[in-house]
Amino acid sequence: MGKNLALNLADHGYRVAGFDLDKDKVQDVLATEAKERPDSVDEARIIGCDNIKQMLDMLVSPRVIVVLVPAGNPVDAVCQNLIEAGLNPEDIVVDCGNSQWTDTIRRESEYKDQFKFFGTAVSGGEVGARFGPSLMPGGDADSWKYLQPMWESVAAKVDANGKPIETRTPGQPVKEGEPCTAYLGPNGAGHYVKMVHNGIEYADMQLICEAYHLLRSLLGYEPAEIGKLFEKWNQGVLNSYLVEISADILQQYDAKTGAPLVDMILDSAGQKGTGRWTSISATQMGVPAGIISESVYARALSTLTAEREKASSFLTADIDVSEIDAQAVEQAIENALYCAKICAYAQGFQLMRAAQAEYDWELNFIGIAKIWRGGCIIRASFLQKIADAFEKNHELENLLLDEYFANAMAEKQKGLRDAVVLAAQSGIPTPSFYSALAYFDGYRSEVLPANLLQAQRDYFGAHTYERVDAAPGAKFHTHWQEENRPETKVK
Repeated sequence: MGKNLALNLADHGYRVAGFDLDKDKVQDVLATEAKERPDSVDEARIIGCDNIKQMLDMLVSPRVIVVLVPAGNPVDAVCQNLIEAGLNPEDIVVDCGNSQWTDTIRRESEYKDQFKFFGTAVSGGEVGARFGPSLMPGGDADSWKYLQPMWESVAAKVDANGKPIETRTPGQPVKEGEPCTAYLGPNGAGHYVKMVHNGIEYADMQLICEAYHLLRSLLGYEPAEIGKLFEKWNQGVLNSYLVEISADILQQYDAKTGAPLVDMILDSAGQKGTGRWTSISATQMGVPAGIISESVYARALSTLTAEREKASSFLTADIDVSEIDAQAVEQAIENALYCAKICAYAQGFQLMRAAQAEYDWELNFIGIAKIWRGGCIIRASFLQKIADAFEKNHELENLLLDEYFANAMAEKQKGLRDAVVLAAQSGIPTPSFYSALAYFDGYRSEVLPANLLQAQRDYFGAHTYERVDAAPGAKFHTHWQEENRPETKVK
């Protein structure tokens, strides 16, 4: 990531001084730049340094130091090394790693007398870093004004219709279009938004995998057939980077065995923790984000390979599936995928709205949707619809309350219901589809059984409850163990 971001900066005319503890990595960057610009008579735009002090001496204050190291203690170690090497209070240290937003809040406060700490989350992987990522900055507003021209130049670009303008040609960067970056707020705002982005990414990926699983298990389609179907879906409302690459993956064959490559890959999924952070944050703030959480749990369940192998012959399922209409099932799964995707994004944006209140941020939800349209892993054409929804109503509480998305759910929800029924009848695990339907039905329910739950809590723990015929906020307790069970007003 660091190498490719340095090359991206160089493509846009910036001179970069770089340092890495692994000197081979520094030489690799220099060799790559020389290879990409063999005929250039210009002075080298990337300079390798032997130590941090040499790197600082090559820069003019206010210096901009971009840090790309693993999240956690390594970031603080780099900050201390920079201070010892002579960093000035006006210098800006930009953390471009996947740091937890609480660490970014702490660091901005902790280092404020030594330098300006600024967070900028990066999405798009190595290719995105090289040719245009989605950048999610958060920190001091004055620092953003200084960084803005640089970040806007290297960020991914979209055209007037919100479609990504893509290039993979070194030395020929995209300079026209709307940049996929915008100031998101103070301290940890950028890293928080990136965390939610990654949580949505977990959900998006899991939903696509569940659609693949249903098509393969119910209809007996081969991976390449499903890949072709995904290509077709990618021409419609499901158009996205993740559907595009899934179509490509499913049509790839293993050079060693000739089998579909996906069949040769162990079904045990890894994770780096940002999806888990999203789930934890949602739980702490009382925001329903079940699709994201189920996607995290699905990865955890996949790692129980030996246990699942044992359980497959020990646990049985009572499966009853009637004759299936392949075309109808295809349509149902396509609609299910779109409905569940809408619900996942609704949860993500609802979580960011809660965080805005919790941390006293003023998040720009229009801007967030727009900067995710290009460069990032969850880039999708329907993000323009999300931006449109917030432009129509800046105070929109939930995407499901927007006219476009409400109509889409009304039109396509039968597919989600049918897919969940078929999965249940067939014994096919689709936890994120289940969760999406439960969320949708729960959110649209005027009355939920939480009244019984509150009575249970009051029964065993005297936790009190509110009455539907009393003023909001008034608390009551029934003395369940006393004769005649009298009720008293507690508050």
